[in-house]
Amino acid sequence: MAAAQTPADAPETVIRINVNVVQVDAVVTDAHGKPVTNLKAQDFVLLQDGKRQAITYFNYISTAPAPAGTAAPGAAAARNVKQAAAPLPPPGMLKPAQIHRTIALVVDDLGLSFASMAYVRNAMKNWVNKDMQPGDLVAVIRTGAGMGALQQFTADKRLLYAAIDHVKYNALGRVGVSSFEPLGSDVPGSPDTTGFDEWRSQIFSVGTLGAIRYVIDGLRELPGRKAVVLFSQNLPLFYSDGPNQMVMDEIQRLVDAANRASAVIYSIDPRGLQTLQLSAADSTRGMRPDQIAQVPMQRAAEVFNSQDGMVLLAHDTGGLFMQNTNDISGALRKVIADTNGYYLLGYHPDASTFDTKTGQAKFHRIAVRVKVPGLHVRSRSGFFGNSDSEHAPVPRTREAEIAEAMDSPFGASAIHVRLTPLFSQSAKLGSYLSTLLYIDGKDLQFTNEPDGWHKAEIEVVVMTFGESGVPVDPTDRTYTVRVRADAFDQAREKGLVYAVSHALKKPGPYQMRV
Repeated sequence: MAAAQTPADAPETVIRINVNVVQVDAVVTDAHGKPVTNLKAQDFVLLQDGKRQAITYFNYISTAPAPAGTAAPGAAAARNVKQAAAPLPPPGMLKPAQIHRTIALVVDDLGLSFASMAYVRNAMKNWVNKDMQPGDLVAVIRTGAGMGALQQFTADKRLLYAAIDHVKYNALGRVGVSSFEPLGSDVPGSPDTTGFDEWRSQIFSVGTLGAIRYVIDGLRELPGRKAVVLFSQNLPLFYSDGPNQMVMDEIQRLVDAANRASAVIYSIDPRGLQTLQLSAADSTRGMRPDQIAQVPMQRAAEVFNSQDGMVLLAHDTGGLFMQNTNDISGALRKVIADTNGYYLLGYHPDASTFDTKTGQAKFHRIAVRVKVPGLHVRSRSGFFGNSDSEHAPVPRTREAEIAEAMDSPFGASAIHVRLTPLFSQSAKLGSYLSTLLYIDGKDLQFTNEPDGWHKAEIEVVVMTFGESGVPVDPTDRTYTVRVRADAFDQAREKGLVYAVSHALKKPGPYQMRV
């Protein structure tokens, strides 16, 4: 068995799918759910489409945060200070080698009741406050919002607190104020809206899956294995006329995207232990005794049906589905602790695996088993027979690349910048942000000109996103930088600073991106 790897030397691509090699990750636990980390390659059986494969690569990779005793110098002293004279500075940007865990907390506000939303908000805040570790890169994302002021992967707890505070119940979603619609709440004589309600639920379910896919597509660019924690209580696959093909197709595409992005989906149902019996909110007027007796069974079926999508996403990506617990904070801690390490197994696939003569790639089932009795293994369900090279990004136009960078929840690093927005107000301009933008001069491409001059062109696009996710007041300017030899060396060494004024026409929370 090879030595366990740390994030600094772990492979950037966990899952690899091409004609030469297929790599798949797996988590092994004992009967008490605790991770098992000392197995060898001969302890595993790896199957593709029911056929045993020879394991040609094997390793255990630990992504657990460093022990508390290894904190950065000065961190302990800072904790011992009872009252700081000034707020502590925000943490710096994490470099890829410093990232231990990448975690997306996805709040399905399209599929959560008013009561459940409070539990989710408290659980996320408790985890950030008590359990988030140095080296954690985290984002809080709502399925019912666009870019918004929430979607930003960061190690800064202040930004995460602000994002959590803006997570609210979405009255336009597919779940009401409580988990169950009270019996007898229908207005007598009102038309039957079952068909419309199911159609609306299907559309919102596809919207939820699309939002998760958006996050996973961005996660693909980040190194290592990533975790997507989905809080939802309503992601059904079956309706009155059977399984919905639109939802099923979207889930299958999402699972394949997650597997290729090395992302594991964990789903948490925050409803807790449900009371399926009649409550004071129910009215049984006009119901027969046999109909009343069937209410608990009908509500149990309703709960199971609402969880089908969450169970499938977790199972097919090697994650966990958490339910029937009132300790939502404990459930969140458990699923994130599950990301602290995994086995990586590789094999050489048959040439027929990527045979696409029919024009449609076949889905290949993968099964990982452990020979040691009493142990449990979780892994991915499989993959489509398309090589990763076929999924490589195609060349984009300049405009499309800038638009994608603006909308992405991830910060780009090809050109290193630092942004300091300062709120200002004047009688002539009204409210605006006087923004100081620092650009690392080493990342810019200068062209040599006659007489020792050097020139670079910089296009600066500034955009603010409102709380609803709608872009507000974009500005686009092109700057030409011309410097002589002595100033050129200074610009390359110390960088450039630009001041950009950006108007704010309406009050409210914003995220500013450049």
